[in-house]
Amino acid sequence: MRIKVIGGGPGGLYFALLTKKAKPEWDIEVIEQNRDDDTFGFGVVFSDDTLDEFLSHDLPSYDRIREKFAYWDDVAIHYKDNEIRCGGNGFCGLSRITLLKLLHARCREEGVSLTFSRRIDPDEIEQLCSSADIVVAADGINSVIRERYKEHFKPAVSVKANRFCWMGSTRPMGEFNYFFKQTPHGVVCAHTYQYEKGKSTWVFEMDEACWHAHGFTETDEEDSRAKLEALYAQELDGHPLLLNRSHWRRFPRIFCENWSHKNIVLLGDAKASAHFSIGSGTKLAMECAIALSCAVVDHGAASPKKAFAAYDAARRVPCQVVQHNADVSLAWFEHMKRSFDMEPMQFAMVVMCRAKTITYDNLLIRDPGFVRKADDEWYERYYRETGLDYRTSRPTPMFTKFRLRQMEVANRVVMSPMAQYSADREGNLTDWHFVHYCSHALGGMGLIFAEMTCPSPDARITLGCTGLWSDHQEAQWKRIVDFVHANSSAKICMQLGHAGRKGSTQLGWEEADHPIAEESDNWPLVSASPIPYFEKISDLPAELDRAGMARIKAEFVSATERAARAGFDMLELHCAHGYLFASFISPLTNKRADEYGGSIENRLRYPLEVFAAMREAWPEERPMSVRISASDWRDGGIAEADLFVIAEKFRDAGCDLIDVSSGQTVPDQKPVYGRMYQVPFAEAIRNVPKMATMAVGAITEPAQVNTILHTRRADLVALARPHLWNPYFAHQAQAWYGAKDESWPQQYLPGRNQAFREQERLRQKQMELQTKARPKRHALNEGNA
Repeated sequence: MRIKVIGGGPGGLYFALLTKKAKPEWDIEVIEQNRDDDTFGFGVVFSDDTLDEFLSHDLPSYDRIREKFAYWDDVAIHYKDNEIRCGGNGFCGLSRITLLKLLHARCREEGVSLTFSRRIDPDEIEQLCSSADIVVAADGINSVIRERYKEHFKPAVSVKANRFCWMGSTRPMGEFNYFFKQTPHGVVCAHTYQYEKGKSTWVFEMDEACWHAHGFTETDEEDSRAKLEALYAQELDGHPLLLNRSHWRRFPRIFCENWSHKNIVLLGDAKASAHFSIGSGTKLAMECAIALSCAVVDHGAASPKKAFAAYDAARRVPCQVVQHNADVSLAWFEHMKRSFDMEPMQFAMVVMCRAKTITYDNLLIRDPGFVRKADDEWYERYYRETGLDYRTSRPTPMFTKFRLRQMEVANRVVMSPMAQYSADREGNLTDWHFVHYCSHALGGMGLIFAEMTCPSPDARITLGCTGLWSDHQEAQWKRIVDFVHANSSAKICMQLGHAGRKGSTQLGWEEADHPIAEESDNWPLVSASPIPYFEKISDLPAELDRAGMARIKAEFVSATERAARAGFDMLELHCAHGYLFASFISPLTNKRADEYGGSIENRLRYPLEVFAAMREAWPEERPMSVRISASDWRDGGIAEADLFVIAEKFRDAGCDLIDVSSGQTVPDQKPVYGRMYQVPFAEAIRNVPKMATMAVGAITEPAQVNTILHTRRADLVALARPHLWNPYFAHQAQAWYGAKDESWPQQYLPGRNQAFREQERLRQKQMELQTKARPKRHALNEGNA
């Protein structure tokens, strides 16, 4: 095999080394545009987990890395004259040039050919490909090869908002330090760590407005150094900043739909970039190099295509996970000023948990003292704000009470509204609904939502959706509400909605969002504008006129009055997921030319009119919420500025809580899924308009609930699917954390006692196993840690 690696960064070199080591007879050449003694960059970071990978694949290079690195266990967060430390992290810093040189040496020892100072021009690429069996494009973020074949690789490139630059310093440090600094022009953060004796990396980051106000320019390194040395004089402690191509940049986020074309395969930043705030760029490149090498060794001689497919199968999901975590971390740093009114430990919790990979329970494994201090501060602040005292019982934030108007929920766990599609054809409830809601209410959650219920037959999504337009339906709902109140501490919320253009469709487990199969069962649709959900499939909705608006508003008021008589504790208006009111709010579905179209204020006009009428009919002492789609997950949809206007307008109309969901507005949406993927939207509303929010979306664990509450991302946390398979999620979590003040039905008390014993035992066992399963510490000695 003849393999040419274009790009002599850590990823390309490590691939060449491992592949040549496994196949000494193969001809492998690395071609690098820089000289072998160029010293661009400062330090790189590896976790204990990544070092484990290096140890298992090439002991000599691992040993040399270990001899040269600076190791630390603590992360220190410097915030408003406070230094908050969190231990148990296990990372090392290493000079980039040192890493390159030791990989150069290992490549030469194994027989890899290294060619330096050769730049590959676009015109050479075809000839290069014809002279090799495999070409590895490891030529970085600005990959010439990727751009030459971009119609095949299909890269998605977006340039992020913050400005950053890399510098160094001679200041030593024994931990990773975040130095947050409030300046007259905004917040600046320095990400800093030692990477060799007497040398540390300093990455400075700030938003565009702050950068401009300080008078920085992109390429004036000396001016930038002088300003930053003055700004960080105390932190530098008399040490200078060092320059090395220290230009100001904005981070390019890259991910390619395809990783190979013909005999070319992408590696490292050419394929996917990961933001420096989680220190994963070099880690990602080298871990991908391991997988690519294994795939090429196993399949390359017989079929490069099979090798590339195996590489893709092994690394696509891990790459997406790392990049998603990096994206979330990056987004927090873009908005770090939103957290600058926090108390020290809460701010530190946000910093540690910003990327969602670290949760409350994970921090208990890493540094229980850190969590204890964060809890102390949380309970003390909550006592000051509410008068509710949990400073002794300490049940974790998820098992504290929360008030909206005169409704008080026993804890922060919510069962989301989930369509059951089990009503009869007239919208009446069935035995399924009684069993479903009443049995779940016994599970310990603080608040339970009814599924989206409709105020008229033609407002339904499907023939299986529940209604609230008749006395019979009102009585059926009242029976459920009465049972919930009599047999549990849960509160119950009615969610009212109108399907709009997504109505008259099949049941959720059939062909969702498609018209009912029996044509005679379908009914006329209305929407903000005459745009079908599926072009040439869905029925064309009529543009809702003023008479139709008045009729529907009256129907919602009537249903509101019925919900109040049925005894619901709370009422929610559904303005999300592409249904009628969401179709008014989104610019993708509202193309009106009247006063109900155009600006976000106009697009909100009708949903606000309906909400205001409902609020007037709803008892003053009972709260109301609104479910919104905070993003349409498509260009041209709801923007963050719109989101804040939406929240503020509903607040001014009497809304007490924003239920923050996203998407389902248009069928060609492109959501970015992941754990807690919608939480950043709730966090934005919680921290900018400062409204109470409920977070939802791929939240599955008690640890995530506690993390969301601790870090002020939401006030209530809703779980949907977990409650379908485990109605007793909340009771199980109570037993897990030992929150003994929560009420259980008397009939279930013997089970409660056993649950607390068993869950305590399981929790201790799991913590012991997780502690043992943590990656090996790779420090040369504890003194170096």
